[in-house]
Amino acid sequence: MSRGLGGVAATRDHVLVSDRELHDTTDAFHCLAAETGKVVWSVRYPALGRLDYGNSPRSTPVIAGGRAYLHGAFGDVTCVEMTTGKTVWQLNTRDEFEPADMPSWGTCSTPLLAGDRLIVNPGAKDASVAALDANTGKVLWKSPGKPAGYGSFVLATLGGITQAVGYDADSLGGWDPLTGQRLWRMVPPRSHDFNVSTPVPVGDKLLVSTENNGTRLYAFDGQGKIVPIPIAAHKPLAPDTHTPVMTAGRVFGVWRRLYCLDLANGLKEVWQADDPAFAGYCTAVADETRVLIVTLRGELVLVDATAAYVELGRLKVLEGDRGLYAHPAFVGTRAYIRGSNAVVCVDSSR
Repeated sequence: MSRGLGGVAATRDHVLVSDRELHDTTDAFHCLAAETGKVVWSVRYPALGRLDYGNSPRSTPVIAGGRAYLHGAFGDVTCVEMTTGKTVWQLNTRDEFEPADMPSWGTCSTPLLAGDRLIVNPGAKDASVAALDANTGKVLWKSPGKPAGYGSFVLATLGGITQAVGYDADSLGGWDPLTGQRLWRMVPPRSHDFNVSTPVPVGDKLLVSTENNGTRLYAFDGQGKIVPIPIAAHKPLAPDTHTPVMTAGRVFGVWRRLYCLDLANGLKEVWQADDPAFAGYCTAVADETRVLIVTLRGELVLVDATAAYVELGRLKVLEGDRGLYAHPAFVGTRAYIRGSNAVVCVDSSR
């Protein structure tokens, strides 16, 4: 298996991971049996080009309604049957919408499934954001605008309005998922953010983190539009790719160290942990009382979310790995972790 960047998706029976094959000219998505890791089926298609940080798919497969939606770094969107891998429909967003430029890191965002609409961000002048019929791949709407950002979109109800929230190349915005109408646009004070981190809904507010503007919490007015002055901010937590998580009334994020911020007290810093494990890129997930950090070097670090910095456990799952960028998947007590060139299943019940 080649070096992979795209996140893992899983169900009780299956695990989906992306790959590159045939001398780095072909995207491949493999469905593995959850019990054994054996390949159940694979989907392959030509995907030529050259990108920074390699050419493998960046986005996480989306599993819903007995189907999986696969998104490659060169714009290929493929809908397949989950049990067989049979293609239901396929579309290339670069061919369909003709954006002027290919971003340096390619197409990175995971498609957003909103009802029967699959929302993507081609970054074309006439289709900065677009919705496809999840059943057929037919284009349902196109929203004009700027080139694409790298972060994934999320569906949230903010200011009483349900909206798809995400980035284009230079701004954060909200779109009506039914019509594609852009509801608001916000450009941060400092320009040239990569716009990789995913916006995180926090009740009726929105938490965003970028490398030039730090971490900020925004409120919304009664029309579902963002209030451009943040109600709280923390400049030192300024990740260029990592997405923070919230639990127990706190925000946990990594930027050269692990930060814990008080969500209800203006994102005031509660503590920070300066540990070599947190010096590089990390992914994070949380339950009600704990935060699990997956480090670039293949370590799992479990932290108490309710106290001062207390490490509950640490486990090395990928020896010698220094490039774990893919977001893991969790099903029950199992974690499926994708390293540079391997997938590992860790069961916390054993």
